[in-house]
This record gives sequence, C-alpha cells and structure tokens, in this order.
Amino acid sequence: MTVSTTINKGDRLLHQNVLGSRRFSNYWWATIVTLGATGFLLAGISSYLKVNLLIVTDPTQLVFVPQGLVMGLYGTAGLLLALYLWLVILWDVGGGYNEFNQETGTIKIFRWGFPGKNRRIEINSRIQDVQAVRINIKEGLNPLRALYLRIKGRRDIPLTRVGQPLSLTELEVQGAELARFLGVPLEGL
Repeated sequence: MTVSTTINKGDRLLHQNVLGSRRFSNYWWATIVTLGATGFLLAGISSYLKVNLLIVTDPTQLVFVPQGLVMGLYGTAGLLLALYLWLVILWDVGGGYNEFNQETGTIKIFRWGFPGKNRRIEINSRIQDVQAVRINIKEGLNPLRALYLRIKGRRDIPLTRVGQPLSLTELEVQGAELARFLGVPLEGL
C-alpha cells in the first residue's frame, strides 16, 4: 500500500505515503521501450539514407520500401509510447498520501493525476463518518488485493497503490493497523 507509514504526535496522526508511477518497473520499461524504439527508428533512417547509424548491425542492406519504412513507423510509435511512459513517471501519476488525524478528526486522501483541472485529487472527510476498512481480495489471472475506506454517503475509497498486488500478510497487517487506529471494524477477511 505505502512506501512508509508514520504515526506521530502521541499516536494521534497516521500518515501513509502512497507510491505512484515512480516505481522501478516503470523506469525499467520506459528505458527498454526508449532504447528499442530508437533502434527501430535509426534502422529505418539508415535504410533510407544508406548510412549505418547503428553500432550493432548494418541496416543499410534493408530495402526502404517496405522494410525501412515499417521499421521507421515502429520506431516512431515506440518513441511516442516511451514519451508517454516518461511523462507519467515525471508527473508521478497515482502518487500521494493518506492522512488520518485524530486531533482534528479529519481524513485527507491525496493523489496526483494527469495534468489539467483535476491534477490534484483530494478527498476530505471526518473520521466519525468512517464505517469500516474493507479488504478486497480477488485471485486469478489478474489478482486484486486492495484496502478500501467505507465512508457514509460515499463510494468506497481505495487506499492502496495501483499495480503489483500486496502480499496477503502485508494487506492484513496494514488493514488491521488502520482499523485499530480509526476504531472501526475490518471487513472482507
């Protein structure tokens, strides 16, 4: 769910940082896509200019139409995908924090979104309105393991990061810790 959990001020404030798109796997795939797409684009340009622009192989032997042209198009599409991946990492989409403050009796859920008028996603509520902490577990080909906050008059609010599912142990521990802190039941086990 989070990178770090901080409880301070006499156990009256719980602050959980939520990891967004700045994960190692996203950096890895953005780098791989950038390198591969650059290679395809340079191969397409090399076949057109008949000048070798690559270190590894000699694409000057390719016929520009259709091979060089298609490789250039693949390279362009790949670089556009890489640009999107790098921008999502730069903007840290999905990153933010969950803050539960018993002194003021408030809950603040904050996430970064895509640029625009809804870039800052902020949900504020009162601790008194919290009904339960719910664990949602779905196994199978695309497993889902997430924590939700059930609040009166609202849809369930997701508290965990998107991406790799948490281990069952970690999910249960974090859910129990939060339910104990808020003084509400833990559902879904």
